[in-house]
Amino acid sequence: MQHDDVIWNIIGNKQFCSFKVKTKGQNFCRNEFNLTGLCNRSACPLANSQYATIREEKGQCFLYMKVIERAAFPARMWEKVKLSRNYEKALEQIDENLIYWPRFIRHKCKQRFTKITQYLIRMRKLVLKRQRKLVPLSRKVESREKRKEEKALIAAQLDNAIEKELLERLKQGTYGDIYNFPAYAFDRALEQQDAESESESEEEEEEEDVGQREFVAEEEVDESDLSDFEDMNRLKTSSDEEEQEQSSEEEDEEEMEVQTKASGSKGKSPANGSAPRKKRAYVEIEYETEPASKSRTT
Repeated sequence: MQHDDVIWNIIGNKQFCSFKVKTKGQNFCRNEFNLTGLCNRSACPLANSQYATIREEKGQCFLYMKVIERAAFPARMWEKVKLSRNYEKALEQIDENLIYWPRFIRHKCKQRFTKITQYLIRMRKLVLKRQRKLVPLSRKVESREKRKEEKALIAAQLDNAIEKELLERLKQGTYGDIYNFPAYAFDRALEQQDAESESESEEEEEEEDVGQREFVAEEEVDESDLSDFEDMNRLKTSSDEEEQEQSSEEEDEEEMEVQTKASGSKGKSPANGSAPRKKRAYVEIEYETEPASKSRTT
């Protein structure tokens, strides 16, 4: 039969316990079924025949209970009850299962369940939140890659120098027709050099042309444009003639009105009421005659 006081006097009262962790201020317990994590008489899972705790397994909380009736069966000593994910329902389950248990155990179980629920919520938030992933890099690998890059750069520069030298020799005809080489590679290199030389010459010409002054002739005019200009001139002359005619007619009318007013003021109007006749313009006519040639009689 289990005696709680005897067990506590052996392991708890300044004696050895494999789960005890001693510090300057307080002792802690590393047993996975401990309710508070402290090494004392009320919280020790070994020295209490009636004991309960809350544990979390893969995001799910369980209530573990131990009673004295199962002390003789270590394989079935702890009763496991799955708690609901709803916080309020889980608290109701704890109250129902620990209804006749000491108030200290019931209160500490609720407190432990609250703490576990809080850190589970924080874990879910951290998983959903975007985080930076730190990738470790070894110095040996970095130095090795750096050396490879330097060697590759040197090799590329050497290859370019060899290629330029060979192309110059081929241009000069040093080898002649002795060696067989791919003509397309030579042509491509020549095209690249020509393009580079053209770009350089264009840049030089642009630089030379800066600040120079030039005299540019007027743009040439097509025959169609000339015909359009002639039509415009004709329209302008016709419009000018019409305006002159209208102005001359208006002047004649004004002169007639002035004359009628003057005649009315000097004499009376005729009885029959006929309007005075207009004066005709004086016209001079000249005739040119040729003298008749006199015929000579012989």
